[in-house]
Amino acid sequence: MRAVWLREFGGPEKLVPGDAPDPVPGEGEALIGVEFVNITFVETQMRAGASPFPMKEPPVILGNGVGGVVKAVGPGADAGLVGRRVVSGTGGSGAYAELVAVDAAGMLDVPDHLPLDEAVALLADGRTAVMMLQAVEPRPGERVLVEAAAGGVGTLLVQLAKAAGATVVAAAGGARKVEVALRQGADEAVDYREPGWANKVDGVDVVLDGVGGDVAREAFTLLGDGGRMVSFGLASGEWADIPEDEAAKRGVKLVRATATPEQLREFTRTALTGNLKPVIGQRFPLERAADAHAAIEARETVGKTLLEVRPA
Repeated sequence: MRAVWLREFGGPEKLVPGDAPDPVPGEGEALIGVEFVNITFVETQMRAGASPFPMKEPPVILGNGVGGVVKAVGPGADAGLVGRRVVSGTGGSGAYAELVAVDAAGMLDVPDHLPLDEAVALLADGRTAVMMLQAVEPRPGERVLVEAAAGGVGTLLVQLAKAAGATVVAAAGGARKVEVALRQGADEAVDYREPGWANKVDGVDVVLDGVGGDVAREAFTLLGDGGRMVSFGLASGEWADIPEDEAAKRGVKLVRATATPEQLREFTRTALTGNLKPVIGQRFPLERAADAHAAIEARETVGKTLLEVRPA
């Protein structure tokens, strides 16, 4: 099968198309003919060898989220799964390929009304967005600041916060991304690349932090007594690291969002069956995974970035 290999850590050019053995589904597994792969920001960090999370050493096929059609099943798996449209994680690697073998019990059926590419765009980002919003529980009328509001998770958080009755303030990097956030329903939007951007925002009740670093620390200053802040990403390359004692002095709760595997599965199912509309900003063929990584690192992307795969 065709795949994209990372044979050594480094820049996007280290992602090289090549051949790989066709996976064979083992006990309780299913073989998916991949049609779309979701790319996450953390995968660019993994490729560079700078991931905050554990990863396999090269050579490795990156990627952890796919959508496609079940081609075959291994021993012990339900033969009725063959032919179904599904999305699934891959266990942390192996997604940048035409075929993946995954735990059949971990797959989720794609609702009939939902295009497969949108389902893949919701696989990781939708789960994260639902989880983060439930963690901070915005109430109708509260002001919610969404950082990285033009990104894959951020655009969904704007939608969810609006549906919860909140007033949404979007913070995004650059004029183009500010416009994307406003089109998702944000009531206000600011460009966090501009010095003193936080001075243009009235106080907020909730901060959904997808950037970390200085942007998150500035956003924190907008919170007052009863405020909540939760982090879902570190586009800046570092976490916010707000001191607990400083938050306590302001009466702000730093929310640590955690979930069991079953809860994560439910968050994903909620995203797939709800009214969320993911923004798929750019698509690349499998062989151009390096270009996709370069675009993400250059901050050129909006919404979700997908790899498109011709099924094997």
